[in-house]
Amino acid sequence: MVITWYGQSCFKVQSGETVLFTDPFDKSIGLTPPRGQANVVTISHHHYDHDNIESLASAEPFVVDGPGEYEVKGINITGVLTFHDLKEGKERGANTAYIIEIEGIKICHLGDLGQTKLSDQQLEEIDEVDILMIPVGGTWTIDGEEAVDIINEIEPKIVIPMHYKIPGLAIKLDGVDEFLKEMGIPKKETIDKLTIKKKDLPEEGPGVVVMKV
Repeated sequence: MVITWYGQSCFKVQSGETVLFTDPFDKSIGLTPPRGQANVVTISHHHYDHDNIESLASAEPFVVDGPGEYEVKGINITGVLTFHDLKEGKERGANTAYIIEIEGIKICHLGDLGQTKLSDQQLEEIDEVDILMIPVGGTWTIDGEEAVDIINEIEPKIVIPMHYKIPGLAIKLDGVDEFLKEMGIPKKETIDKLTIKKKDLPEEGPGVVVMKV
């Protein structure tokens, strides 16, 4: 499996010839939207920096858009209802976290999570995550300190921070350094891609992987 980050909450997850994208964004955020072949696209919520399906429309992907259970191209996906704010969606609406199982690896993509604590039911549905993609930039989502609390609840083996300030991004967010400080980790080198197999997963976590666009 190869994971590539495009910025914000947009990742490309490739397993053989099968390609899944998460939360493709609009060019108005200042970054280049994803392009290319996509078999599956997950949408956590309908804001312009998360639901630009048109950028991948030429591939006619299968779109997963909300809570429920899905199976496509050998990928098992479970959408879990969460909220974009602390008031059960009354300010920014609902948000879907996705559990994506590929090659025996369980990925959790939290979208624009605004809750600072997950419910028992949400934790039960998310359960036993290998790779956690979590927002850390604050303002519109949880921030670095709050992300650490969520990580401690989920207990993943690998953490990939997302939705934070990077060069070119026109949305005001914190940088990743604040999150790393809260994790007690010195500034890390960024990587272009994460290539990983189930046997490569650490026995204990969380290990933190910082990616570059």
